[in-house]
Amino acid sequence: MRMHKKSRLEERIEACGNLVTVADLSDKNMKRAALTPEYLDINGIFGNDNPLHIEVGCGKGKFVCEMAKANPDINFVAVEKISNVLIEALERAKDENIKNVYFLNCAAEVLQKYFKPGSAKLIYLNFSNPLPKEGYKKQRLTHPRFLGIYKGLLSADGKIIQKTDDYDFYLFSLESYKEAGFKILETNKNYLCGEGDVETEHEKKFKQAGKRIYRIIAEV
Repeated sequence: MRMHKKSRLEERIEACGNLVTVADLSDKNMKRAALTPEYLDINGIFGNDNPLHIEVGCGKGKFVCEMAKANPDINFVAVEKISNVLIEALERAKDENIKNVYFLNCAAEVLQKYFKPGSAKLIYLNFSNPLPKEGYKKQRLTHPRFLGIYKGLLSADGKIIQKTDDYDFYLFSLESYKEAGFKILETNKNYLCGEGDVETEHEKKFKQAGKRIYRIIAEV
C-alpha cells in the first residue's frame, strides 16, 4: 500500500534544516554518485569529537532519539531514505531538543559519499526490510555489497549491531557477514531488549505478537 505524502512535507523538512542533510542525487547512477565525496562535517555539526554511531534506516526515530538522550557523549547520525517517514524523526528530535542526533536523507548505496572512511564506531541495522523474494536479495541491507560500504565507514574495531524478527533474514545475514570478512561476536535467537539498548517501534509490536527477535553483533 502506497504511503500518502504528508502535508507540507518539504516545508516541514526545511524547518528542521539544521538537523538534516538531504542528498542531492541528480546523478541517478548511485554507484557513480557515491564516488564524489560530500563528507558531513561531523565535528562541526556536533561541536565535538565524540564517537560516531550511525543508524541505517531510522524510521520514525524512536530508537535513535532515545539512544541519543541516554548517551550524551556519543554523536548519532540517523539515515533514512524515505522523506515521508524521516519527517517524524526530525520533528521528534527538534521538539525534544536533542543535541547529539543528526539526520541524513539518502539511500544506503551512497553512504560513503557522506561519511569519511573509518569515521564510525558502530552501525545499527534495526528491523531492515528482509525482502524475502530471491530476486531482491542484492537490495537487502546485509547483502555483501552493503556490508562492504559499512566496512569502509567503520573504524578498525568498529561493529554492526543488527536486530530482526525474520529468521531467514537472520540466517542470510550471518552468511553475508562471514562472506564480507566480518567476525561474528554474538548471536541471539531470542533477544530481549536490555540495559544499554532501546526497543524500537517494530520490536515492541513484534514482541506483542509473540514473535522472536534475533540479534547479531559483528566486528570488522
